[in-house]
Parts: sequence; C-alpha cells; structure tokens
Amino acid sequence: MTTATVLVADDDAGIRTVIGRALERAGYEVRVTSNAATLWRWVCDGQGDVVITDVLMPDENGLDLVPRIRKIRPELRIVVMSAQSTLLTAVKATERGAFEYLPKPFDLNELVGIVRRALEVPKPRAPVEQNTDNLDEQKLPLIGRSPAMQEIYRTVARLMGTDLTVVITGESGTGKELVARALHDYGKRRSGPFVAINMAAIPRDLIESELFGHEKGAFTGATHRSAGRFEQAEGGTLFLDEIGDMPREAQTRLLRVLQEGEYTTVGGRSPIQADVRIVAATHHDLRQLIRQGLFREDLYFRLNVVPIRLPPLRERTADIPELVRYFLAKASGEGLPEKIIDTAAMDRLKSYRWSGNVRELENLVRRLSALYSDEVIGVGIVEAELADASPVVAGPEEEGGLGHSVERHLRTYFNAHGENLPTSGLFDRVIREVERPLITLTLEATRGNQIRAAEVLGLNRNTLRKKIRELSIPVIRGGAR
Repeated sequence: MTTATVLVADDDAGIRTVIGRALERAGYEVRVTSNAATLWRWVCDGQGDVVITDVLMPDENGLDLVPRIRKIRPELRIVVMSAQSTLLTAVKATERGAFEYLPKPFDLNELVGIVRRALEVPKPRAPVEQNTDNLDEQKLPLIGRSPAMQEIYRTVARLMGTDLTVVITGESGTGKELVARALHDYGKRRSGPFVAINMAAIPRDLIESELFGHEKGAFTGATHRSAGRFEQAEGGTLFLDEIGDMPREAQTRLLRVLQEGEYTTVGGRSPIQADVRIVAATHHDLRQLIRQGLFREDLYFRLNVVPIRLPPLRERTADIPELVRYFLAKASGEGLPEKIIDTAAMDRLKSYRWSGNVRELENLVRRLSALYSDEVIGVGIVEAELADASPVVAGPEEEGGLGHSVERHLRTYFNAHGENLPTSGLFDRVIREVERPLITLTLEATRGNQIRAAEVLGLNRNTLRKKIRELSIPVIRGGAR
C-alpha cells in the first residue's frame, strides 16, 4: 500500500516542524515549505494527496491559492489553518472549497484525524458558490477567538451550502439572533429575506395567525387577508426565537410544515408550499419542557437537526477585551467620546460574572463612553459601575446555588493569577475554605451541640472533633460535647 503524502505550507518554521513530526509519526510522508510558490509547484507536478496551508504567507494568501488548486486538481483535499480565527476566515475557506478549516492553536491529534478523514472521503466536497470577497471584517456579527467561538464559526461555515434546520441554545444575551443572521447571510439563501419572530413577545392566541397568516373573516377583526411570517420569509430564512414559548397548538402546525413542507393560513383551505429554512432559538432546556409536557418531543427532533450551543460570556472571558474594543469603536462611531479601558479595569471586567452576557457588557461599555469624561477608564470607575448594576440574586434553582457561588469565586481567583498558579495544594486549600464556614455555621445553628452538628453534617462525631481542631474552629461553650 502506497503511503499518502501531505504537503504543508506555513511561514513559521516551528509550526512546520511540529506538524511534520506529528504526521510522520502517524505514518504519512510529509513535504514542508515556507511559501505558496513552492506549494503551487508541487501541486502542479501532481505531488501530494492532502494539502495543509496557512492563510498568511509571505508571497500569497493561502485562501487565494485554494480555488486555483481546486481548478487543476479537484480531487485534492485542502486543509486551511489560520491564526486570524474569525468567522469570515472560516466562511471564506469553506466557500473556496477547503475540506476543513482549522484555527490556530490547534490540537495535533485533531489535525491528524482531519488528514485521515480527508483521505477516506470518497469524493471532494463541491465549493459553495458564493462571493464573500467584499464582506467587511469589521462588520462581522460574531466576535471572539476563544475555542468555543471557533467551533461556532466552523459550524456556520459547514452549514453554508445546506438548508438544515438549526436550534440555537444559550442564555439570554449570548447572541443567538446574531448566529441565526450569520447562518442566513453566509448561506445559500442569503439573497432571500431574513424574517424573525419572537414567540415570547406575541399573545398566544395570535401566534398561529402571525406565523401562517389568515384569511379575511377567519376571526373577529380579520377584515382582510394578512400574510404570515412563513409567506414573508419565502425563499429565505425564518428565525423562530424563543421557540420554547410556542403554544402546543402552534407546535402541531409547525410540525406539519416540517414534515409535509406545506401549511394553510388560519381560515384557509388550500395548502401552501413552504420554501423556507427554519432556524430556532431558545434559552430554555427543551428536554425539560418535554418532560413537563410543554413541548412536543416529535417537534424537538424535527427541529434539532443541527444543535448550536452559545456559551455564556463567563465561559469565554478571553474574548472580553476584543468585545470591549469593538463596542468602544461602535460607540465612538455613533458620536460618543473615544475611550480606552486600562489593564486593571479590563482584568476586572474579565473576572465579573456577566449574568446578562454580551448584551450586559455592551450596555456597560456604552455607559462608560457616555457618562465619564476620563479618556482612560480605570478600575475604580468599572468597580463603581458594576456595584451600581445591583444584580438580582437568583435562587438556588435559578443559578445553581452554592456550586455557582463557588465557581464565581474560583473564576475570579484563576483570572487574577493567570499562569502564576501555586505549584500544589490548591484542592486542599479550597476544601478547607468551604469546610470551615460550613462547620462553624452548623455549630452556631446547633448552639455548640457537637452531637447534633455531626448528625446534620452526616459526619462521625470523632471526625467532627478532629476537623474542629485542624481548622481551629472556636468551640461554643454550653453545647453537648
């Protein structure tokens, strides 16, 4: 069996070496180069079974090389890697016919797996016929270079040439409609309309009319025929926001559209063909709603063809500086004074919990731009604004109770220390810091009665005594010892 050859082009010698060694260990022959010209010559000579190319190289952009390679060797699989790591990069790579897009830094095992898949795929994927050349990087709807956002970019790019139904989940303020917009704007229906409807914002008795339209006389007040959102979205994308709030009767009609590809207006008799791509979103756990009898299980499986989960901002704090710069520039473009956030203030923003997610961050940045005369915003101003925000304290069932409180404190700790973490002992330290107040407050609640405290805590009495000594917990006199 002939060993497959992988051609690698990257102007970084270290990356070429690391990739070359990983692929050789996996059993492939590897040829590496620092420029696009050499890679192009190898391809023209018929060499290589897979190409791995960086985007930014000294003599040519790797993305521009992809369609040229596809033209002369359409069977050759091309993997594009990039440190730019934006949605536009992922979309352009897919649009021009790349087999896969891989943002830097990446896992070498993932790269080897991609090469293996590229060699096993029976035929090359046809390029999506689109033109993204005049899209502005500064006007992209999604911002962030964290691993979580990279996976979303790759998913959006993979869905460009499809009409698959998508369900986007995530907390309020994470940008679910922005992802829906991106799926439309970079998809094959981009020339059609994008129509959005929020299920939670429409009276329940009007939802069916809003979605499917109604005929004259269909109900009291229906003085004329009205087109529904399905009709308005014909040839484009219909975004069903907060799908978890859709009434059961409307769910039944939506299921028929997904199954049969047609619907009838309220009061109508003739079926209408639906040429619409459905993207839904919710902040609810749909599986929980199914268990409660509030959401149809068969509709869930019809909708949930491709799930996309948007992470809360607290799970991608590395994106906060880029988001802040974007929102500052946006505010300046709207006429607000230009501002700079200093390092300490930025660190404080990264350690905040952001229960309102990206939307809350944007609102804060706009306030900082509008209300303060300081050109450089320091940590004191940020602290004052975060304190004034007065977040509502949620109950345990809403916020995860103690676990979320501990997570918040630990996240602050890790953000503050960065890579300068202690070499050992962190686990024991955290456990002690939780144990001490737990035992102290239990003793206070039992008025120092250690027998009762041990029962409440579920500990052996001797174990409780040992912990009291080890943690130097003051003993309340008078309680049963």
